Amino acid sequence: MKRRTFIKRGLLASGSVLVLGDLEGTRVLAQDASGTPKQGGTLTWGHSETTQNLDIHQTGTASTLRLLQNVHEPLLTIDDHFHVQPNLAASWERSQDWLTYTFHLRNDVVFHNGKKLTAADVKYSFERIKDPKTSAVSFDVFEDVAAIDAVDDHTVRVTMSKVYSPFEARITYLNCAIIPQGSGDTQGKQPIGAGAFEFVQREFGNFTRLKRFDNYFRGPAYLDEIVEREVTEATVRLTGVQTGQMTLINDIPLDRIAQVEKSPNLQVKTWHPLSWAFLNFNHKVPPFDDPDVRKAFDLMIDKQALVQGALWGQGVPTPTPSFPNSPYRNNDLEVRKQDLNQAKALLQKAGVRPASLSIKFKVTTNYPWHVQAAQIMQAWFQQAGVNVSLEQLTWSDWLSQVWKDKNFSLTMVNFFTLWEPDFLYYNIWHTGGSFNFRNISDATLDGYLDQARQSTSEDQRVTLYREAQQRIFDQAHDVILWYRNGSLAAVPALRGIDTIVQPNGSNLAFWRTWLAT
Repeated sequence: MKRRTFIKRGLLASGSVLVLGDLEGTRVLAQDASGTPKQGGTLTWGHSETTQNLDIHQTGTASTLRLLQNVHEPLLTIDDHFHVQPNLAASWERSQDWLTYTFHLRNDVVFHNGKKLTAADVKYSFERIKDPKTSAVSFDVFEDVAAIDAVDDHTVRVTMSKVYSPFEARITYLNCAIIPQGSGDTQGKQPIGAGAFEFVQREFGNFTRLKRFDNYFRGPAYLDEIVEREVTEATVRLTGVQTGQMTLINDIPLDRIAQVEKSPNLQVKTWHPLSWAFLNFNHKVPPFDDPDVRKAFDLMIDKQALVQGALWGQGVPTPTPSFPNSPYRNNDLEVRKQDLNQAKALLQKAGVRPASLSIKFKVTTNYPWHVQAAQIMQAWFQQAGVNVSLEQLTWSDWLSQVWKDKNFSLTMVNFFTLWEPDFLYYNIWHTGGSFNFRNISDATLDGYLDQARQSTSEDQRVTLYREAQQRIFDQAHDVILWYRNGSLAAVPALRGIDTIVQPNGSNLAFWRTWLAT
């Protein structure tokens, strides 16, 4: 069925349910990581987005982190089940009162500038993130840090002023990567890390070149180099891998995935989820300061039909952004079903006449499926009697108007990689959260999130985060729409495709991939 036909029918069939099949799976032509790996060759990666500031402590874009995953290493890391594991630190201890962390560093880690990792580098990196002048993404992780001491060359002690229970999990994020002492001023243009590949060259908006780092502590990569080409046009990207001009691309065009999966000349990997999206209200702009109005808009949306219409079925609706396998996820929540009559009743209860509303919906063209989703939702809103107009913005204009200036009534955006619940819920929904661009201020919700930061009981933290999700849902602070699938397509010669996607679902690492020819 053509998209236009589907959307038309979906709008006429209020509350329709579309059943999707299994959204996870991989079809790999070559024997993935089988055979004897060969060293050599260049992987040309068709990247779907443009990278920004290369300073690992400052950059907040998923696109840049996706690239820098190959350049940097954090002190600790996570496994596929989000359990914290050693990395640059061979081991660590936490005191019984949760106020002291002692890290014992590996003695075989070398930075790309030839300098061996020492405790001074860790102290420098953490203090740089903590310094407000750095404008680091993860500065809040170190707000309760009282002291960072290099006990000896291979031992670092972090002393807290009060309990911050997510500390170990939060420093696994790449934004807390360790960089050489004194290198901060040049990281934005010449990143230096301890990862499997070292930075060579960048032409902004065009390409970045990385080469194998032979002294990588886990052993050298197989590839000689990676050329990351920034190809935001989906069809051009797909043509590139189909013709062999590119070795691999991420984000196969959503409307072409089913076709590409049948191609005899490409490997395809899909996974779930890559990201999640939500509809956002400005809580300081009437009528969205009223939870009944926000719930009414939630009830106007058929999430299953939205996924099919905007994502071509490459995703699933979800009432919460927590990862499907997260122990913190509130599995009791269910997506609100579309009910236009109930939506109108809630507007009436709030004293709002639908015909009196004239709302501008700001959406970024950076994600074409957001524009398509906004167009579908616009029609549903209008069915409920609400006049909603769309304003399409470039990514930079959206960031300026919506994220920075908070000049909007209604918008939508997606997030990647926020698997850790403190990073996710505190930053996005707490009154003082750094990602709270919707002017949300809910004392009850703040209480749950503050308690979770202070609690040393894992059971209590699970309960608090589930209560937080329930509160967000009950108050309709935002409308969580979907998880979107991720996808890769690669030429048959690329082996190890199943090793590329990292546990957070967004970052890509090429340490174990190799070219058969």
